[in-house]
Amino acid sequence: MAEKNRRLLHGLEQELRFLSEIGAEFIFASEAKDELRRNILQALEEKILRCTLCPLSQGRTRAVPGEGDYYAPRMFVGEGPGADEDIQGRPFVGKAGQLLTRIIAAMNYRRQDVYITNVVKCRPPQNRTPVREEIEKCRPYLLAQIESIAPRVIVCLGKVATDFFHPSGTGMSSLRGNFVEYGKILVMPTFHPSYLIRNEGNKEIKKLVWQDMQKVMDALGRK
Repeated sequence: MAEKNRRLLHGLEQELRFLSEIGAEFIFASEAKDELRRNILQALEEKILRCTLCPLSQGRTRAVPGEGDYYAPRMFVGEGPGADEDIQGRPFVGKAGQLLTRIIAAMNYRRQDVYITNVVKCRPPQNRTPVREEIEKCRPYLLAQIESIAPRVIVCLGKVATDFFHPSGTGMSSLRGNFVEYGKILVMPTFHPSYLIRNEGNKEIKKLVWQDMQKVMDALGRK
């Protein structure tokens, strides 16, 4: 499968180069670029599933590359897979994921309308916070996903995701709700859904997250 994807990518690259050389890159170029993006991301996902770059791979059931719309202008990035995600190989499918799905629905989107992934692609033992080495080994994967999908807005769920884009010693209470720029992409830090679950009785935290999502909707022209 990996060899097949490499051949497809090579063929698409040659086609786009030829169209550009003859001044007719507009002919089928959009469709070809879409297919190129799909194949790049699918090949990347296969690479993640086979990855053994850090010790997290030794204890995983399944790696969790991410899922959703490869063309979405909005991306949600969390910390890392939990127990449910490790079993299913899908991001945010446990309790925190169910809450995230409800948040996305409240924004008038469906899960399949966004792209969801994590900073690290394998579950840390006992759901501990990923260490620097693990984050750095996974960094190229997330950067490649961002480059290929090219979202307009990234929602960072929690401190680990926020620090990936905007390293800071500042706590989430101060960081959340304020856009930061990552190249041309707007990045919105907000609380992780698991934090909301741990503080289920705190309605103020829920209101803050919803305020953050309203800012994301405004940035995307969504009402």
